[in-house]
Amino acid sequence: MDVKTLKTRVCQAVEEHKEEIMALGDSIFQEPELGYKEYKTAAKVKQFIEEKIGMPYEDGIALTGIIGKMSGRDHKANLAIMGELDAVVCPEHPYADPDTGAAHSCGHFAQVAATFGAALALKASGVMEELDGDIEFWGVPAEECVEIEWRNELRSKGTISFLGGKQEMIKLGYLDNVDLSLMIHSQPGSTCKTTGTSVGFVSKFVKYTGKEAHAGGAPHNGINALNAAQIGLMAIHANRETFRDEDTIRVHPIITKGGDLVNIVPADVRIEAYVRGKTMASVLDASKKVNRSFEAGAMAVGAEVEIVEIPGYMPRINNKAMNELFAANCAELIGAENCTYTEHSTGSSDYGDVEHLIPGIHPYVGGATGVEHGSSYAIQDREMLYLVAAKAMAMTAIDLLANGAEKALEIKQNFTPVYANKEEYLAAWEELMK
Repeated sequence: MDVKTLKTRVCQAVEEHKEEIMALGDSIFQEPELGYKEYKTAAKVKQFIEEKIGMPYEDGIALTGIIGKMSGRDHKANLAIMGELDAVVCPEHPYADPDTGAAHSCGHFAQVAATFGAALALKASGVMEELDGDIEFWGVPAEECVEIEWRNELRSKGTISFLGGKQEMIKLGYLDNVDLSLMIHSQPGSTCKTTGTSVGFVSKFVKYTGKEAHAGGAPHNGINALNAAQIGLMAIHANRETFRDEDTIRVHPIITKGGDLVNIVPADVRIEAYVRGKTMASVLDASKKVNRSFEAGAMAVGAEVEIVEIPGYMPRINNKAMNELFAANCAELIGAENCTYTEHSTGSSDYGDVEHLIPGIHPYVGGATGVEHGSSYAIQDREMLYLVAAKAMAMTAIDLLANGAEKALEIKQNFTPVYANKEEYLAAWEELMK
């Protein structure tokens, strides 16, 4: 059966099941959860798999992750289509969780609906029986790098090794037999966008320790850790002119604790920070300057500082050939005039770690409105958010796996990974964080 016919069938299946697909996305949107805590979201995905799709799956991966599997008529290549389960922290959002502040102002709810909507359509249409490769559908935890201190506690206990869910699933071996990967991210507006590269980052947890004293009666007996932190932050600002434009360095720290009581000289001050950049080499260069600045703040007032380096995410490197396939499918769905390309973006994702091992793409599909990660982020066009995204991913899967999985095998053959295998990847992170 020709590729065009297969695509028509899978798009028809999306339309036939659109209410179920959109209902899954809406339900996740209304009950947001933070990373490594997405138990309600995972339960919704499992119920959708069991009641609507009927494919085998494994759950509890990296605490809350899920992988469903479908087999083609042959097994020449294995494609992973991914969606992210977690939300961000945005307490002002209308659908924020009142206890945790979690809100889906990031678009992940639509990713999950589109990912498993594509699975439903591929199964219901019978298209999988015409493909020469297999597909895994991943519900991945913890893409948003938030609650760093809490996650670092999980790392210290050995519960996880990485802040990001995809990194954790790589470490656990779930990417070992995957040949290439695909996912989408929602965005405000009514266009689809493919991209080239993005930034990677490292994360830091910084603790300044001073000496308590009565802030009014005897401040001279104390060591002000908040002053040390402020000097450290200003020293970072003084270094910003040394960051090269082409490296797109971003440093954005927050103070998570500024002391204990207003009438006591602050002796316990904590900071979380990212250092982002276009390449890991530029990230590490900027990271040294940031550490030097934090240390300078402590030295200036006689405080102590502890800097805990935590593996962040690697830059995305999107596969050109896969981008072209996805863009062509989006053009068919919404018109070529509504499809754009951006060479480089300054956001980060643990999907970059995936793309250092196998070919993959991380395009964007519109349908939202407002500011990403902000309280105004809202659903504007449900059909675009959920259905266009599901169709585009399913159509791209057909392109890759039809006709002997010819295109998937060609892309794999022409791909040169940054790291040849999981062991090299893990060793690289260990070396980078020294």
